[in-house]
Amino acid sequence: MAQHKHASSFGSAASAYAEHRPDYARAAVRWALESAPGPRVLDLGAGTGKLATTLASIGAEVTAVEPDPAMLAELRRELPDIRALQGSAESIPLPDGSVDAVLAGNAMHWFDMAVAGPEIARVLAPGGILAGLWNTVDDTVEWVAGLARVSGPAAIGPRDTPTAWRAATATMHIPEVGHSHFDSPEQAEFPHSQLRTADTLVATLGTRAGMLVMPEPERQAALSRIRTYLTTTPHTANGEFTLPMLTCALRLRLSPPRQPSASAL
Repeated sequence: MAQHKHASSFGSAASAYAEHRPDYARAAVRWALESAPGPRVLDLGAGTGKLATTLASIGAEVTAVEPDPAMLAELRRELPDIRALQGSAESIPLPDGSVDAVLAGNAMHWFDMAVAGPEIARVLAPGGILAGLWNTVDDTVEWVAGLARVSGPAAIGPRDTPTAWRAATATMHIPEVGHSHFDSPEQAEFPHSQLRTADTLVATLGTRAGMLVMPEPERQAALSRIRTYLTTTPHTANGEFTLPMLTCALRLRLSPPRQPSASAL
């Protein structure tokens, strides 16, 4: 229930999400797609179109699928030329073998992979790619590590720092899908950044799922604490600054059906 509550929380902040969430490092997106068999890409759990924008900019043929009506409406408003459909990872409104890659930006951890794994495999062409991308803050930078401590796990939580992301994705289970299967996952990390001010970084962290489901008094107290930290820390106190980030990527290839072993014949 808690997972569903968090996953379904974003619609209430769709416009703020569109305004304040970062895009994805182009190098990470290119790496995710470098061995895809063709240009047709499904952005699954597309939100307001942050990943779809990057995909379109590098020439991918993008279809976006998003379950939340408010997020989908924002995506259609921002990206009217991209095909955008209502659906979910567990019920994808596309034909069999119709895409060459399925990418998910800060979304794969919300999928019920026991159901979504076979469904993703169904829409992928032979040799297709499944990749998840997550934007993380670089807590090897001292002031960012301090921000993570002040913010708490509701704002900067699991998968939101590179170390936490590595641990979380190492335990992510991608099930067998009939007679086919996904190969062992590959991980890679790519430098990224976002220009912020104290106010806009507070607004960004306010769109995190853990913050959105907080009771309002607790949420306001947490945001006030974060703002105080940013306005009293030299690096972030005066105007615009760069938030150092990494786009972390997990990539798997859908392999053809396994041949039965000689002993099974």
